[in-house]
Amino acid sequence: MILRDLLETELSIIQAPMAGVQGSALAVAVSNAGGLGSLPCAMLSMEQLRDELIAIKTQTNRPYNVNFFCHDVPEISHKAEMIWRNALMPFYKAHGVDPNTISAVTRVPFNSDAVDILEEFKPPVVSFHFGLPSDELLARVKAFGAKVISSATTLEEALWLEECGADVIIAQGLEAGGHRGMFLSRDLNSQLGTFALLPQIVREVNIPVVAAGGIADAKGVEAAMALGASGVQVGTAYLLCCEALTSQVHRAALTSSRAKHTALTNIFTGRPARAIINFAMKELGPIHYGIPEFPLAASAISPLRTLLEARGSGDFSPLWSGQNTTGCKTIPAAELTHELAAGL
Repeated sequence: MILRDLLETELSIIQAPMAGVQGSALAVAVSNAGGLGSLPCAMLSMEQLRDELIAIKTQTNRPYNVNFFCHDVPEISHKAEMIWRNALMPFYKAHGVDPNTISAVTRVPFNSDAVDILEEFKPPVVSFHFGLPSDELLARVKAFGAKVISSATTLEEALWLEECGADVIIAQGLEAGGHRGMFLSRDLNSQLGTFALLPQIVREVNIPVVAAGGIADAKGVEAAMALGASGVQVGTAYLLCCEALTSQVHRAALTSSRAKHTALTNIFTGRPARAIINFAMKELGPIHYGIPEFPLAASAISPLRTLLEARGSGDFSPLWSGQNTTGCKTIPAAELTHELAAGL
């Protein structure tokens, strides 16, 4: 089935949900331009989720996507927390941070409270990262007519998603910015580039496959479509758009020569994610073993991020970015969407 027919969009372009750097404004702009705008919900309270859905419904009658994380809630490890705080202690001392004042950072996975709200608004598309929710929650989502999308970083994950009820698979290549969607394995050696992963999945599944990772312009879109993609998902290229909430330190990094150098790191949340290499990644990792599980690792490093960002520094900030920032432009999201669509 053609992706735009399944999603009822004009264009086979999905704006990647990017928690922390966007809200409803970017999603609305992309949806109104004919693509599928996405609202990242992993960091929203239930009140914020409701407010953002109201904002979307009052600004567009086009299809849109809401995205949630499906991670397991980790057990608190006091040993891992101690190891992590000890590693950060020199930086606490250097910047005057009192470790006794650290507040817990939590990200609640998709749950029944979220479904209760979604049932009121009936978003046409619901997407997930780190697998899929329980059969019961997934059945409730499908019951109000939503199409279900989830990310696969390996062929095995793609086959699992198809078997468990996904309607569309995002083939997330290693080039992609932000968190890896991996959920069947923690082995980073299993991760493939977009144009290696995409055709493998396309050959083996019977549902639409969307390419993600490293696609930043019309030529990238065209290349993905030539390899069998039913559409593309683009995130990094939207980070400088007028409607994005990308911070000033993040925008500065994206427009500097530093953006050419990214790496997978777990120091900001406890889970591998691609970001522009900064001071913290150089000094601590980028992969630091023995730290708290996702999302608990964020608690200890967050005070340093907050303090340094207030001083105009991104030394301890998660500067999420894919490997290809050449498409980043300070233009309206609708304009960027139309530029990307030239490659369809």
